[in-house]
Amino acid sequence: MLFFGLLIVAGVLWQLFSLYLDQATITNFPARGSHIIALGDSLTSGVGASSPERGYVGHLEKRLGVIIENRGVSGNTTRDGLERLKSDVLDANPDIVMILLGGNDYLRRIPESETFANLRIIITEIHKTGAVVLLVGIRGGLLADKFADNFESLATETGSAFVPNVLDSILGDPKLMSDQIHPNDLGYERITDKLAPTLQLLLPKS
Repeated sequence: MLFFGLLIVAGVLWQLFSLYLDQATITNFPARGSHIIALGDSLTSGVGASSPERGYVGHLEKRLGVIIENRGVSGNTTRDGLERLKSDVLDANPDIVMILLGGNDYLRRIPESETFANLRIIITEIHKTGAVVLLVGIRGGLLADKFADNFESLATETGSAFVPNVLDSILGDPKLMSDQIHPNDLGYERITDKLAPTLQLLLPKS
């Protein structure tokens, strides 16, 4: 347990170091305000937590003292996210948008090329509004992560802040999972540990 905890800490520190180096290349950074929207699927809506407030969105709100509009819809793929992008995100004119989509694409065997083409369009349209994007990676595969390189490349090419494989060291640990796919309360706290430092850096300085 201590070993995995140290791995998480090391991963977060590396993310922060990388973000400090890359701030100049993050599109629309620094954020113009603190209006945040989380666009995603069941992980964003908090399936598996004992209450919506104990999903990662609720934990982030409490930890960072911000309000985050939760636009997570269980079962959504990147196709679904793209279809509701205007009504759920663009029309609200946010300052920061967190995107966590792709897991259901893998489960439903949507072509990898389509998944990342959809994500690219979503990110591009959000950037056009002047908002900063925080792209959250998700594992694509059981034995090997087919999505890892694509997520990293997409973040770099679009100028998005990035947190890789948010379920790393969580998925498969029965103490952190409510079922085979969704974290429990403790698992969502671990996700929050990974996301909070990067999101904090994107927020405008008070």
